[in-house]
Amino acid sequence: MKFRKSLKATQDNIDKGYLQIQAVSDNNQIPVANATIEIANTGEPNKPFEKIETNPDGMTEQIALNAPPLEYSMEPTDNQPYSEYNLKISASGYEDTIISGVQILSGEIGLQSIRMTPTATSGQPYNPTVIAGHTLWEFYPPKIAEAEIKPMGERGEIVLSRVVVPEYIIVHDGAPTDTSAMDHYVPFREYIKNVASSEIYATWSESTITANVLAILSFTLNRVYTEWYRGKGFDFTITSSTAFDHKWIYQKTIYENISQIVDSIFANYLSRPNVAQPILTQYCDGKRVTCPNWMSQWGSKYLGDQGYTPIEIIRNYYGDDMYINEAEIISGIPSSWPGYDLSVGSTGSKVRMMQEQLNRIAQNYPSIPTIAVDGNYGEGTKKSVEQFQRIFNLPVTGIVDYPTWYKISQIYVGVSKIAELT
Repeated sequence: MKFRKSLKATQDNIDKGYLQIQAVSDNNQIPVANATIEIANTGEPNKPFEKIETNPDGMTEQIALNAPPLEYSMEPTDNQPYSEYNLKISASGYEDTIISGVQILSGEIGLQSIRMTPTATSGQPYNPTVIAGHTLWEFYPPKIAEAEIKPMGERGEIVLSRVVVPEYIIVHDGAPTDTSAMDHYVPFREYIKNVASSEIYATWSESTITANVLAILSFTLNRVYTEWYRGKGFDFTITSSTAFDHKWIYQKTIYENISQIVDSIFANYLSRPNVAQPILTQYCDGKRVTCPNWMSQWGSKYLGDQGYTPIEIIRNYYGDDMYINEAEIISGIPSSWPGYDLSVGSTGSKVRMMQEQLNRIAQNYPSIPTIAVDGNYGEGTKKSVEQFQRIFNLPVTGIVDYPTWYKISQIYVGVSKIAELT
């Protein structure tokens, strides 16, 4: 467990939450070392109460920050369940970055990725990022109902013949017809983590979080599979409008437990018998908006508290014929998971491939020890895997399981593409 440094805060919050910051360049893979981060309460943005710096991997230690009581996020109340902080990040060779509204929940670890822009020569002013409120706290437009299975006639045909987990999706940050809204290329898993962190509370049970992540995955993969927006003449995959899709928030703080759940099930989606496409699993909060045939987020929370499993929660809302399926293809991955964990004593081509990938990643993240590429999983490989897991917020086991394998592949593809560009 990393040392957690307790910081002073001026607001009257009685619990503690945690924040870990990672600064990366705009390509999202090269870490920014020695960045200075000033932390302030949102009510006093010009009065930072602490300064910290990033290490050679662009990361800070975990920081303890004041947060509201846990019970505020366990029932719908008039009390905001999270505290909010402002961050100002400065680093040599980069534009200053300001993020307002970082959300801290009681007992949870928030992971804040800071994307920094190299110093501009055009003299254009920098616009601070303001993180929008959580959907269970702020009011957003309710979802416009759609058929959960898209008839072929609505589009003419479905482009994809199999369910594919894309490497990236294009998020239109607004309603579909809002031509002023920006489009963002977002890694698929990071999109799912962002949406889950924006729409449910990380303080809820693992079972409830998993059920909601499955619904988000299935909905998103339906948009991908049916090429829904492209079939309507738009050049993006999905929107950030709650009236049409999910709430995605640029630069949103995600939470470690949600991140780890997504890494474990990101290729899963929900199916019905004899239906090829992922089900468009719609949902609502269940309090301000009711939706009799959809999942209720607060209702799923109470079912999780009662010990329901994720699939039991899903079937409670969507019916007993719903089951969990797995995509056949994961785009952008050099090689699929071998189907078993790699650990000390493992040998073979999959070990060799993983060692090569870790060594390439270590060129960007210098705290990862370089290792012999010999196909033998020894103590040196274990230490390299453990450090990789620390950096990318995976359980530190030294074992290359399903989430670790695909995270190594994802980061390797990212840093390799950077090398090709440079």
